Amino acid sequence: MENVVIRERLAKLRAAMQAHQMDFYLIPTADYHHSEYVDGFFKAREYFSGFTGSAGTLVVSMTEAGLWTDGRYFIQAEKEIRGTGVTLFRMLEEGVPTIQEYLKDKMESGQTLGFDGKVVSTALGEELEEILGKKQVSVCYDYDLAQEVWTDRPKLPNHPLLVLEDSLCGKTLAQKVAQVREKMAEKECAYHVLSKLDDLMWLFNIRGKDVTCNPVALSYAFLSMDDIHLFIQQDEITEEANAYFAKNQVTLHGYDEIIPFLKEYSYAGKMLLDKKALSFALYKIASDRTECVNEANPTELLKAIKNDTELENSRRVYIEDSAVLTKFIFKMKQLEDKTSLNEYEAAMMVDDMRREVPGFLDLSFDTICGFKENAAMMHYEATAEDHKQLEPEGMLLVDSGGQYLGGTTDVTRTFAMGTVTEKMKKHFTLVAVGMLRLAAAKFLQGCSGRNLDILARQPLWDMGIDYKCGTGHGIGYILNVHEGPQNIRWRYTAASTDSVLYPGMIVSDEPGVYLEGEYGIRTENILEVVLDEKNGDGQFLSFKMLTYVPIDLDLIDKKWMQPRDIELLNAYHRDVYEKLAPYMNEEELVWLKEATREI
Repeated sequence: MENVVIRERLAKLRAAMQAHQMDFYLIPTADYHHSEYVDGFFKAREYFSGFTGSAGTLVVSMTEAGLWTDGRYFIQAEKEIRGTGVTLFRMLEEGVPTIQEYLKDKMESGQTLGFDGKVVSTALGEELEEILGKKQVSVCYDYDLAQEVWTDRPKLPNHPLLVLEDSLCGKTLAQKVAQVREKMAEKECAYHVLSKLDDLMWLFNIRGKDVTCNPVALSYAFLSMDDIHLFIQQDEITEEANAYFAKNQVTLHGYDEIIPFLKEYSYAGKMLLDKKALSFALYKIASDRTECVNEANPTELLKAIKNDTELENSRRVYIEDSAVLTKFIFKMKQLEDKTSLNEYEAAMMVDDMRREVPGFLDLSFDTICGFKENAAMMHYEATAEDHKQLEPEGMLLVDSGGQYLGGTTDVTRTFAMGTVTEKMKKHFTLVAVGMLRLAAAKFLQGCSGRNLDILARQPLWDMGIDYKCGTGHGIGYILNVHEGPQNIRWRYTAASTDSVLYPGMIVSDEPGVYLEGEYGIRTENILEVVLDEKNGDGQFLSFKMLTYVPIDLDLIDKKWMQPRDIELLNAYHRDVYEKLAPYMNEEELVWLKEATREI
């Protein structure tokens, strides 16, 4: 069945392309700061394709339209773009061209590729210029065609700033700026332009509400060795924020003043910037005015290695959050009539329970609550209109988290709603084993997540099974639930990083099994990287659990476990009971004792 709405929008886009003499037009999933999740104003790719996932790129020509997305979204994308005339390109699958390869193959000499340079990273913009330039193809980055076609486009988000207490952050704005300036000096740079929103929030010890579930405010910063400039929407500056910035000698500018500022500033040295995190449009302006040094933003690693205050608060918040999810699982297990709830209602239930935790600010992402085959879509989201009714059989996957004054949480549990099959138990057990083996790792300092990924995947790979995503991602502190540069994954692309793991980093551990049309399983714990022993062979590191939620023993089959795996599960459940017992009422405690029993 044709999707008339999307086809009409694409037709209007093609008319705008023709008016601006563009033969192909590229629309990424991005705002002006290359955030992972974006506000409604920036959802142009969704508007023109119908695909609602958080990652993907649309390329439109006069005759074709293609959507590139990764393995987390294959099932969802195929469903959502059906009938739109958009073709799905499954990224990293055998025989599937990259966007660059596609454009190189399809575009001809004399043609023009268009995109909005404010939402395309410098790294991608330069790559496209280089590849297509060899074919005498032009790149035009000056036009946001969505603005011409999207007549009812939402306005830019605008919310009051929250200034965090220094005691909550562990370091003051002045201390953090001093650290950044040290890194600038090491690179012999006099200036630094910063566009990445979570880095900006961390640096200035502020938070916002301009991106759903991510406590960030649309902003830019420009640092010299003497001055601090912040570009932000004026309506977001509260009296408290204004006094705070004045006290810290921060010069405020309007959000849209960043481009004229970069054009007019009198430079007397080099500028430090990160091409992966800065828009192509801003880079073009900066590089025309002074010499630029391309390095990762100093804030990225400084932010990722949590200080003692951040770690102490995170440990507390994770236990409180774990108690919420455990109470939710108890409720679901005790539900007499499983058909009385649907996926959406179950998601709302856990969300409401989380809101009761002291210091709650927001969810850290929209709750994923998938029953049976819906759980095979990694980022499935039930709605009030589109959901599945629960039943007393199969498995329910719930991936959820919160933003608190004290930390950011993320946790996934899959549990039985009733009768389950031996195949489900096998897959569930292998996932749990992989999660526990990675969490128990001891490794030399200098290792990255790439060295460790096999620990989580091995039990599944032994059975010829894989999951099409990374095993782990970094997590922010009262910030984005996905944070770099650390991650755990075996496969790297040009856009990914291979960061060393340092003590103080926080990372997820979430292997899974996803069988289209059948079920999905994911078990996710969050880990803190800690110092372990040091000897003649070097400094060893290990992980400390932050998540304490029972792993459903109704789905565990010991025949797929080694003796050490059983020991790891029993030890983890002893810790779960000890940590959570103070938060449980009498009835919940009786259940928790059984749910964490030794096997």
